[in-house]
Parts: sequence; C-alpha cells; structure tokens
Amino acid sequence: MSHTAPEGENRHTNRLVDETSPYLLQHAHNPVDWYPWGEEAFERARAEDKPVFLSVGYSACHWCHVMERESFEDEAIAAVMNEHYVNIKVDREERPDVDQIYMSAVQLMTQRGGWPMSVFMTPDGRPFYGGTYWPPTSRMGMPGFRDILLKLHEYWTEHRDEVTESADKLSQAVSESAAPRFQQSELNENTIRFAARMLLKTADRQHGGFGGAPKFPHPMDVRVLLRCWKRLGDDDALAVARLTLDKMASGGIYDHLGGGFHRYSTDAHWLVPHFEKMLYDNALLVPAYVEAFQCTEDCGYLRVVKETLEYVLREMTQPDGGFYSTQDADSEGEEGKFFVWSEDEVVELLGTEDARVFNYCYDVTPRGNWEGKTILNRPKTDEQAAKMLGVAVENLKETLARCRAKLFDARSQRIPPGRDDKVLVSWNGMMIAAIAKAARGRSSDEAEGVWRDSIAAAEKAAGFIVSHVTGDDGRLLHTWKDDRAAIGAFLDDYACLIDGLVELYQTTFDARWLTEAVRLAEQMIEQFADREGGGFFYTAADQEQLIARSKDAQDGATPSGNGMAATALLKLGRLTGRTDLEEAGYQTLQSLSGLVNEHPRAASQALIALDFHLGPTKELVLVEGEDPAETERAARQIAERFVPNLLLVRHAGGDVPEVLGALLEGKESEGGELTGYVCERGACGLPVRGVEGVLGAVG
Repeated sequence: MSHTAPEGENRHTNRLVDETSPYLLQHAHNPVDWYPWGEEAFERARAEDKPVFLSVGYSACHWCHVMERESFEDEAIAAVMNEHYVNIKVDREERPDVDQIYMSAVQLMTQRGGWPMSVFMTPDGRPFYGGTYWPPTSRMGMPGFRDILLKLHEYWTEHRDEVTESADKLSQAVSESAAPRFQQSELNENTIRFAARMLLKTADRQHGGFGGAPKFPHPMDVRVLLRCWKRLGDDDALAVARLTLDKMASGGIYDHLGGGFHRYSTDAHWLVPHFEKMLYDNALLVPAYVEAFQCTEDCGYLRVVKETLEYVLREMTQPDGGFYSTQDADSEGEEGKFFVWSEDEVVELLGTEDARVFNYCYDVTPRGNWEGKTILNRPKTDEQAAKMLGVAVENLKETLARCRAKLFDARSQRIPPGRDDKVLVSWNGMMIAAIAKAARGRSSDEAEGVWRDSIAAAEKAAGFIVSHVTGDDGRLLHTWKDDRAAIGAFLDDYACLIDGLVELYQTTFDARWLTEAVRLAEQMIEQFADREGGGFFYTAADQEQLIARSKDAQDGATPSGNGMAATALLKLGRLTGRTDLEEAGYQTLQSLSGLVNEHPRAASQALIALDFHLGPTKELVLVEGEDPAETERAARQIAERFVPNLLLVRHAGGDVPEVLGALLEGKESEGGELTGYVCERGACGLPVRGVEGVLGAVG
C-alpha cells in the first residue's frame, strides 16, 4: 500500500493513516509498509509465507522516536523490511493485551524488556526472536537492525525447522507465564509486616525511593509504607515514605514551573528525568502526596497535589470530558528542550537580583547540570536557602513565586512537546480516583478554585466515559479518540474505573456513580472471572484470542488489574451491602496470596486491598441536620486525617438511593443535628451528634 505522494507532500503513505492512535499516525508516512494489528496482516503473512515483524511502542517514548528516525524512515532498511516481512505497528497503550503477551516473550528471550519492543514471529503469531531498540547498523557491541533483518530472513528460508521449534517452545513458555497460579497462603497482619521489611530493605536511605538508577516513583509502595506506619506504628516506614516524596518533589523529576511529574529519573537522586509526562504517573502520585499530608499535616505535600492538579486541568483535560494520555519527552526533536534553562535566559527574564535568588534556589549555574543546560531542582529547602541568602523565609517564597510565574509564561511561548490526546479508560479511572481523594473536604473552599474545578473535571470525565466510551451493548470500551470509541475494555479499565467511581461518590455523594460502579462490577465478574483459578483474566471471554490469555497479577508502572479489582470490589461491596461483590474482591485477593506473601514488592496494590480487608474498616454515614455547613466542616476535618480504611456516605434525608438502601435504612438526623452512624462488618454503633461526636467516632 506504500505509494509515492504528489510533490510537496509526504513521499509515502501506509495503512496507519486510517488509525486514530497518535503513535500509529506518527508512522503513517514511513516507507515501511506498516499494518495495524489485525487479521489482514496475518492473512498476508500466511499467503506469502513471510514472518511477521511486530514493533510496539508509544507516543511519549524517546527511543521509539530514535528507532523510527534511524531505521523506519530509512529507505534502504524499509525496503528490506517490506521485501522479507509483513510489518505490524502497535501502540502499547491502545493494545496492552498484545504488549503484555509479546513483552513476556522478549523478557524470556533477553531477560530484559522495554520499548520500542521488536518481535519476529511466525504467520500464526508465535514469536521466535525479539529485543528492544536496535541501531540501524552494528555499533558498540549492539547488532544492527538491518543485519538482524537479513540474518533472520536467511534462517526463515534455510532453517525453518529450527525457527518453528524455537517458536513452539517460546510460545509454550509464554502461555505458562501469562496466567500464573500461585500457591495460596494465609493473609494476615504478618503479611503486611513482612512487606514492610522487604520495602525498607531496598529503600535508598540517602535519596529516597527503592533501588538505584534508573529510579521510578513506586507510589503504591509509598502508600503501603504509610499504612504500615498507621497499622504497625513503624516510624521507619513513615520516614522512608517522606524521604522519597520529599526528594521527588525537590528533584528534577518534578516540573517546578508547570506542576506534575515526569516519567522517571535516569539517575539515583531524581535529578535527570526521562522528560515524558504520563497521566497515570500523576494519577498515582497524587494520592501518595495526599496521604502523606494526612499523616504529617505538612502543607508542602498539599502544594504538590494542587500544582499537579492544575497541570492536569490545564494541559491534560479535553473539552468534552476525559483526560489525555501522555506528553512527549521531545520537542523540536530534542529530549527535554522545552523544560531546561541556561543561566543567561534566566537572568534576562528575571533581572540580576531576582535571578541571583532564583538561581541559587533552583541550582541554575553557568555550566548547568545536564548537557550544558539546567534542569530546575531544589537542593535546599526554603528555610535553608533563606538562611544562606540572609532573607526572611516569607520574602523568599514571594520572590520565588514571582520568578516561577515569569519563567512559566516565557516557557509557554516555546514549542511544546507533542501530546497523545487519546482517552484511555483505565488511566482516566486512576485520575478520577486521585482527584476525588485530593478534593475531598476541600471542594467547598471558595478560595481554592482548583479543588472545585478538578472535581468538576473528574465528574465530567466519568460522565464522558460512561456515555461515550461504551458500546451499543452497554459494555465498556478501552479507548476514545477523534469521536471514535474502540477496542473492548480490559480488566484494568473496569477495575480502575470502578475504583474511580467509588472514590468519586465519596466526594460528591452522587449515588449515580455507585449505581454505575455496580453495573460495571457485574460486567467485570461475568466477562473476566477465572472460574477455576480465581481472580480475573486480563481479557474478556469473547475478546480476540492471542497465543495466550494473560492474568495481570503483578504491579508494574501501574497497579495490576487483579490488585485493583480486589481493591475496588472490597470497597464497593462494603458500601452497597453487596456481599457477593465483597466476596469476589476477597477471593481475588486470596488468588494473589502466594504472590503477596512471597514477593510483596510486586503486589503493593494487593497489599493496599489487604490492609482494607483486615480493617478495622468503617462505614461512616453522615446524616445532615438543619445546618448543611456542619456536615461540610465534618467532611473537611475527616479529609485531613489519615483513615485509609474509612468509607464515607452522606445523606441529606428524603428518598434513599436504591444502591445505598442496605446502609442507609433507618438512619435519620437526631434533634435536627448532624448525626453520624459508624458501622463495621455489618454492625452499627449508636448514633453520634455534631462535628465533635462524628470526629470522635472516626478515631
């Protein structure tokens, strides 16, 4: 299908031009005759007896862009690919099921993984060779992509039996690893105690985080440590969590001008990030900082939350509802160009005196700290910097705020990184949950518009997904772009959205979100449940069958589908009195028990679910009295406490929503006052009155 275009236009156009994925569209004018994933490509491979080359990446991936420039835009390399292979391009964010299966194959072959992912397979989809990035020609001990293409073609034509045997063995290994079954074991408080020891053992006591470079945020691990502090009284767990959050917030991984976090740090001390910004990283980090604020009352954590939400509202929210997926690392073909500064630029914009203060605080020097430029970071706290500069802390803060605003305005005139503007349901579910937790008890504060604006955005996103990212049969779909919803939803789409709706209810107290969550939970159980092994498969029973049907059990950059399903079902079942849903959550957790007990660092989301299950878990019903402001005050003060296993319900009297009938039955205001009812495992205590009474019952 690749053909020559009229003069002045792109010379080539391939089948990807009809796709909506920004990543696939980036490759629509490569000389490679790319196919999207689908039967058409495999039919051609079978008809022509050619192997398939599968390339998987995503729009914000720096090395994906490098391999495209070096190899996929190279006419000579493309000619080899087109002559000897049927070539398929996949956006891993659009087809995580394909990515999971073939990443397992690459990891089995190479003991490592990453993107771009490159896999050679038979015409029926069985992999026989793979890797990640390859340079166009051999260099520095790395084989060249062109050499690999020619060598594998030779093997395909002259040693077919060996290729077939390798594909059979690898496919069998992928199938065995795709849906692992763990030896079930008891889950109790000792499980959490052991997890704390394992996390603290790998903690970096100098720079925060876990392990060395490259260093990823691991927000679920941080949240587990905060629960260990709460449950076990482990002050070391709190210290490591705080150190990690503090170092990230002061490091280059955080965008000090625009808010939000970059993907990860290439070094051990959080200075040099991989500059892409992912919706899911920010969605997962927000709750970690919210909970740290609840544990410590340190308003610095709340500032990070506020700035991150401002970034999401400003740059990652689409007009009709829904949150965009990613922003690239590169702008104008250079990684990080949009975000870095020279000393001369800063002095010119701020003037000599303000620049002196700003540069000291944000590590701006003539030589820079990265490739001759400066990545803004905060080596010293405001208090430390003020002392060294001989100024008052409040004056310093005012100066820095003024400087940041000027630099942000100037940066806004630069050519920004590209943005992947598709809407992914799972990542939207995470962001809805994050916003709901952050804004709880704060959305009524007229002085802080970001809280009101963000919760309005979360409601709009939830409504958009429910109404636009579903099929005619009412089932959830995975992605939306350019007015097209596509691809059946995966387990994490359901689980993350259910969790987001449960959290959204507890902030807005609009029962329609719980009603929708129950409907989706019933669909998830019907379509994804593993009736024999427990838990859930990643794909629905009637979705496309790949060479294996995977079960998403271990956390990666995002929570595992099963860990999130357990979390969401336990909370939803408890809120709605649906013991069948709560039991499904418990059984999912039990199916992960072997993993949780043996490798807790791979199962932090399941540990969060376990902490909830072990309790004490309370449902608090706030029945409004004659003064609604009293209920607002109670909700605000509850939101400032770290009570991670509290479920909150608010009832203004009148008709009881059907979905909450079991919990609200017989609960009324006493004496016209705010009245609180605290229930635990089906047993409710005596009602308490007023804000102080409610707070005393919460503990």
